[in-house]
Amino acid sequence: MKQIVVISGKGGTGKTVLTASFAALAKNKIMVDCDVDAADLHLLLQPEIKERYDFRSGKTAWIDRDLCQECGQCIDVCRFDAIRDDFTVDPISCEGCTICSYICPEAAIKLEENLSGEWFISDTKYGPFVHAKLGIAEENSGKLVSKVKEAAKEIAEKENLDYVIIDGPPGIGCPVIASLASIDLALIVTEPTLSGIHDMERVAEVSKHFKIPTKVVINKFDINPGNSEDIKKICQEEDIEVMAQLPFSQKVTESIVQGVPLIEFCKDRIAEDISLLWERIK
Repeated sequence: MKQIVVISGKGGTGKTVLTASFAALAKNKIMVDCDVDAADLHLLLQPEIKERYDFRSGKTAWIDRDLCQECGQCIDVCRFDAIRDDFTVDPISCEGCTICSYICPEAAIKLEENLSGEWFISDTKYGPFVHAKLGIAEENSGKLVSKVKEAAKEIAEKENLDYVIIDGPPGIGCPVIASLASIDLALIVTEPTLSGIHDMERVAEVSKHFKIPTKVVINKFDINPGNSEDIKKICQEEDIEVMAQLPFSQKVTESIVQGVPLIEFCKDRIAEDISLLWERIK
């Protein structure tokens, strides 16, 4: 069983479109959407949810008014001004640092774990799919990424699947690092723009730091051939293989509007190139 994560240094490079096409091309696999802060792979895979689970992370203080003596020590010590003058807690301001519970002489302050989101195990026409939805402004998305990855790996091992295909988050933060853990291949999707080049270099450094085998795909390479050549030079210097150059195609937008993986929507050159790319990955 091989785990493949499709990542990008920045958003909008086309990694979800590519991941959905891999889902349609691959056999005996499970898909995972690790972009839990802004999940959208479900828009193309059209999943039917079979199992739903709460995701709890982070803590918020609350005050037991039966025990509270209103001494004010908690108000004095809270650097986030989360405890009001009437000795109630503002849950938005509370960072769950726990100092108020330690300082309270009556043990009247408790910390409760937050309900931060949900995660799902679903069926699609392409196979099983694990995905999640993080609540608005909730934290610990890296922890949720690890949860859905772990669930997908367990299903893959139980059902003897060949691939875990992961739509990773953009950037280089905690969710990306969690997505890269125990991965067999990191496929970076970039574009020939200055921001695309800069952010590709950053996420490649992260992948290299964790010793993950890394390859690059240049999407929309023909919108700026000069920058595409610069990307290839950078990859050559860093000993990173450029596995494919995908052309710009209006069919991509049309397939997204229809909610269909590109590889099923059309048989244009880009679909042929993606098919060849998957064969190379295999």
